[in-house]
Amino acid sequence: MLTQYIEALIFASDTSLRLEEINICLQTALEKDFEDAELLQHIEQIKEKYIQQQSALELVEISGGYQFLTRKEMQPIITQLHLQKSKKKLSQSALETLSIIAYRQPITKLEIEQIRGVNCDYTIQKLLDKDLISISGKADGPGRPLLYNLSQYFLDYFGINSITDLPQLKDIEEQNQSEIGEKAE
Repeated sequence: MLTQYIEALIFASDTSLRLEEINICLQTALEKDFEDAELLQHIEQIKEKYIQQQSALELVEISGGYQFLTRKEMQPIITQLHLQKSKKKLSQSALETLSIIAYRQPITKLEIEQIRGVNCDYTIQKLLDKDLISISGKADGPGRPLLYNLSQYFLDYFGINSITDLPQLKDIEEQNQSEIGEKAE
């Protein structure tokens, strides 16, 4: 029954669920303590169940937790769904703003605007609405402006395990410099 409880918790969560969160839910609901090793065994059983059933879903470890996702083999059909829902696609300005926040977080709106050179009120509000960024506090400077960070949902949305999985700026800069050098010749 514990396996089913864990499966239900992960399934019901709209973002990846960390082992600690699973443990807290189980301890609170069942009034019993569980060891991480025991929970990990049940999680492995769930993974195996979906593999054996040749399900379209799989249980994966992502962004420090566990989440049900569709298998990579289902990509062509899922792509069609995404094409139909393309109105939810991120704009170029949203992607630029997300990139700035990703590499400079925590960061204020003013700092983002100084880098981009344009007003970012609308873009930041849309990113907050989509839960891709979050307010992490207030800066110590004049007026105590809000600080923005990437949200946990950002990791899920882009399918990465942690922010360290993002390309390093030096790799991007080296690539851009070589391209610029090649074009200048």
